[in-house]
Amino acid sequence: MKLKRAIAAIVLVSAFAAPVAAGPMEDAADAYVRGDYAKALRLIRPLANDGDAAAQYNLALMYMTGRGVQQDYTAAAIWFRKAAEQGYAFAQSNLGVLYRDGRGVTRDFTEATMWFRKAADQGDAVAEFLLGHQYANGIGVPQDYGEAMIWFRRAAEQGHAVAKLHLGVMYAEGRGVPQDYVLAHMWFSLAAAQGEQRAVKTQEMAERRMTPAQINEAQKLARDWKPATQPAPR
Repeated sequence: MKLKRAIAAIVLVSAFAAPVAAGPMEDAADAYVRGDYAKALRLIRPLANDGDAAAQYNLALMYMTGRGVQQDYTAAAIWFRKAAEQGYAFAQSNLGVLYRDGRGVTRDFTEATMWFRKAADQGDAVAEFLLGHQYANGIGVPQDYGEAMIWFRRAAEQGHAVAKLHLGVMYAEGRGVPQDYVLAHMWFSLAAAQGEQRAVKTQEMAERRMTPAQINEAQKLARDWKPATQPAPR
């Protein structure tokens, strides 16, 4: 049952980091939300030049998305690195994606995995998922389904929908865990409830291998499931 064929490539999408206190960063965030990217850039760049990690991360996002500046992955990588080297988790996960995809930097799966791990170790759900994906596919690390399950589960427990989908695949195929269609169905159901459309197809595929009693059990597990932790805001 090759459910993994239904899983498409994952693209990281990151949001503008909002400040926790009033000041230039708050004004920049407000301008960004309103679509006034020129003002956001004008406020952020001096802060980034002064070494503010959140500003460096946001400036990198603007270069990555081409908002307020010409899209420039090389510049995005430079600014993500500045923030990442200060321990800013979201910059670390984004820098890892650039290395994974070879955008703005030479493609390097080992380097990508290193940055994913740094962010995952800080509890970033996106990085946890991405690190699990590296282990599941043997990209930048030896393939290790057990390790992949650990990171997929950590991301899923924070509500990461695609991690839930991948957990379901691992259970359905018995990779890193004993094959269990009930748990596979549960995770597919949870992912689908978050709008992950690919999970609908995989859930239907799992149901064809299940008894009505097993489906009922999986549905109950999904209804009773609660996330263990809340994701950090991006």
